[in-house]
This record gives sequence, structure tokens and C-alpha cells, in this order.
Amino acid sequence: MTAHCNILGLSAAILAASLSAPAMAGNADLNLNTEAVQGEINGEIGNGVQLGGGILSSDDHDDVTAGHVQLLGTERTSEYDVGLGARWSQYDTDHGDGGGLGLGGYGYYYLPGAPRVSLGGYGYVTPDVATSNDLEHSYEYGLRARYQVIDNVEGYVGYRKVKADFENRDERTLDSGPLVGMRLQF
Repeated sequence: MTAHCNILGLSAAILAASLSAPAMAGNADLNLNTEAVQGEINGEIGNGVQLGGGILSSDDHDDVTAGHVQLLGTERTSEYDVGLGARWSQYDTDHGDGGGLGLGGYGYYYLPGAPRVSLGGYGYVTPDVATSNDLEHSYEYGLRARYQVIDNVEGYVGYRKVKADFENRDERTLDSGPLVGMRLQF
């Protein structure tokens, strides 16, 4: 319960920081499937630097609440959209609780013949040297096909997998499966 409250408090702080920063650009993302819902908000805090975070709630393999805060260097052109940086992830699960600092990012390529369509994905790896509490290591990755519905809204279909290894437990899949989502750019 304490970890769950910490995740909610951390997420509220992220939201407040993102909304109070003199953001020049940002995005809000929501995706779901029959077992999980994930929301994320990011704001540009400087030229090409984004601060953001999000929450995943899933009962795909067991009860999981995961929150993250990330700081990314980003670049977006008419050909690609990329971001690289660090992410702190915090897990509250039936198998263990803990958090860690991981590295990763995202990358999407806009199709030349269909500029409203982009293909790509994201991934973050948290090694055991940068974890706390029960978490030994974790990773999350996803693939997405996005379509720009209107100028500032993208819809997408994709796949996500979240795995973690907790102390005295085997590595567990916490969430996996197809999803649908929308992303609003502001």
C-alpha cells in the first residue's frame, strides 16, 4: 500500500511540474486493452528536452501498478521522431515492490508515401546496479503503428511488454499484449 501511495504521489508531482513548467510543447497519451490502462504526460522544459511521467495499472498477469518519471532529449522532423534518456520506474506488484533507474528511449519513422503514418517503438532497461527495494532488474518495450488523425491527435495500435525480476523470485511478465491508444500533442 505504501508503494502504491508513493507512485500516486510521484505521479501527481510529475503532473504538477509538467503543467507549471514553461512548456513550449508536450503530449498526453492514453492507451488500453482488456487488462490494462496506461497514461502518460510529457512537457518540453527546454529546447529538445522533455520531462514527463506516467502510470500503468494492469491485472494482466497479476495486480500491478507502475509509475515512471523520465527526462529525455528529443528531436522531431518530418521524417522521424526520436527521444533518448533516463527513466525512473517504480513498481507495486503482487511479486514485489521497488524501483530503478533505466536508460532507453523511443523512435518513429514517418512513411514517405504516407506522411500521416509512423512506425516505431520504445524500450527501457533497468539494470540491477540501479535498483532499490525488491527490484533486481526490469525492462519495458513496445511497438506501435501511429496514424495522425488531425494535426494534433494521433491514434495508434501496438504491443507492450513489461518484465521485472524481484528479489527471491523468478523474472515475471507484469503486463503484455496488444493495445490501442490516442496521443494529443500540445
